[in-house]
Amino acid sequence: MRNIKAEDRLIVALDVSTLKEAKEMVKELKGLASFFKVGIILQITAGLAFVKWLINNGNRVFLDLKYFDVQDTIREAVQAVAKIGVDFLTVHGNGKIIKAAVEGRGESKLKILAVTVLTSLDAYDIKDLGFPCSIEELVLFRAEKAVEAGCDGVISSGQEVRLIRERIGNKLLIVSPGIRLEGTNIDNHRRYATPTQAIEGGADYLVIGRPIIKEKDPREATEKIIREMKVAFQARENKS
Repeated sequence: MRNIKAEDRLIVALDVSTLKEAKEMVKELKGLASFFKVGIILQITAGLAFVKWLINNGNRVFLDLKYFDVQDTIREAVQAVAKIGVDFLTVHGNGKIIKAAVEGRGESKLKILAVTVLTSLDAYDIKDLGFPCSIEELVLFRAEKAVEAGCDGVISSGQEVRLIRERIGNKLLIVSPGIRLEGTNIDNHRRYATPTQAIEGGADYLVIGRPIIKEKDPREATEKIIREMKVAFQARENKS
């Protein structure tokens, strides 16, 4: 039975707009969190120099840029990211795009994560995008395509994690954003889940931003989340 360290499975989303804020948060959480997500806003304002700063200071990096382009561009972009030493990278698109990203990763440690359905979308949004199916069907379809393309994992709401595990087992890492503590503000996430719900369903990593970085005491908030994650991972291991 594996002994999962909850603190290693927490990815703190640095959803801030300045380099100063980002570095202050990383320093605030030193010793508690060492895996950070850098999204499109911070990547634009702080650049890849910040990503390298994170890595050089002993942190892991999830670069959440949702690459979506022609195959050759994707392949070359992923090759560039792999050389930096990033751990996770998100891509979006059909099987050929995901396969190109996997090829670009090569033999590096970089894990390619395919996006299923954003947690901010609901059934109405899916129909508005032109998909004649349910959210669950679309998530499962994209997860299966990710497996076929040789992808390392998927980004999935905690609400669909169990469905993915039932369909494809442990063939993919599952990283769940849209995580909120019981009774807290859900913000833009239509399909959110608590840490316990996501982990019980089979999530490997949780991405958590506002419930940490917007709190008056980010360290205390992080400690609370890690405690819940530890209990949930232990309960899951006891059932396996």
